[in-house]
Amino acid sequence: MSHECNCGCSNENNANTSQGLQITTRDQATPLSIQTELKISGMTCGHCVASVTEELKELPGVQNVDVVLDAQGISTATVTATENLSEERIREAIDEAGYKLEAINA
Repeated sequence: MSHECNCGCSNENNANTSQGLQITTRDQATPLSIQTELKISGMTCGHCVASVTEELKELPGVQNVDVVLDAQGISTATVTATENLSEERIREAIDEAGYKLEAINA
């Protein structure tokens, strides 16, 4: 694999650099994270946040769930995952928690 850069490396075909760093190609590395923003209605307290967070974290590939509660309106959940999540699975998880998915990436 050839590359053009200004780092001063001279051993292009060796995975180890002179500094002892390991170069990992994208297909072997950790997948990029995908963030999905959800709008959820019916949440009014910390227990609601915990229920939604728990259900969403059970979806395959989910790494993190961050919820901003709006007890008087529509709350926002940002889900970070290693893969795209289907609307159907997201909706099922939120329904299971007892709330309503209003929008995705809104």
